[in-house]
Amino acid sequence: MSYALVTGASKGIGKEIALELAGRKYNLILVARSEEILADLAQEIQKHSGVKVVYMAADLAETGVAKKVLVWCESQNLEVSVLVNNAGYGLSGALEKYSVEENRAMMTLNMLTLTEMCQEFLPMLKRQKEAFILNIASSTAYQAMPLMSIYAASKVFVLNFSRGLKHELKDTSVSVTVVCPGATTTGFNDRADIGAKARKAAARVTMTPQDVAQQAVEGMFIGKTEVITGFINKAGAFLAWLLPKNIIEKSAASIYE
Repeated sequence: MSYALVTGASKGIGKEIALELAGRKYNLILVARSEEILADLAQEIQKHSGVKVVYMAADLAETGVAKKVLVWCESQNLEVSVLVNNAGYGLSGALEKYSVEENRAMMTLNMLTLTEMCQEFLPMLKRQKEAFILNIASSTAYQAMPLMSIYAASKVFVLNFSRGLKHELKDTSVSVTVVCPGATTTGFNDRADIGAKARKAAARVTMTPQDVAQQAVEGMFIGKTEVITGFINKAGAFLAWLLPKNIIEKSAASIYE
């Protein structure tokens, strides 16, 4: 019996991806910090979808946590055929607004944990007849973002790492997809301390986490390398490539200042 493992599954896009996979009759492994929320969500999904749901409470920003998750799965005899690296967050403001430790924790979660989850679970995924990795990046991966510099840079890493890994695994049973959502109605803005001006600008193009999850999962199962959710975000990525970088960066800085 194989499972889909979703990190950051307690809310937002991660929760909706879990629900989307449950609707496709995938058994689930949910990983996030809050054990209470995970327990309630597991019960809800099992009741409505009839799939088996297990969960592990873990701080995914801890160094080496990927190995702990793998060991736990192996101890429970859980075979993973879908790995969804959704956990991540942003911080807005000038570099010195946050401590070195706060910035490091964000970089650890957004980049290191995601990479190590892929590496730790890869042997298990390769054992499956068909397996998938779904990494969540961001529309910010297509440009530098003054006042969200580290977050945007971390998503550039996710985008390029995922694309490279897809080619590395082309002769295996494992397919890799990276998803780049834009503004989504989740708790991201509160966690990132996004200002009113940027929230107002994003409100015009905000997508629901359900829509993002649906596009992400559909793209993963048809083997897409890269999914940019929503027409506006696709257009934004194209303009970021087309226009001079200093113009794009000045525009971004004016929104987040």
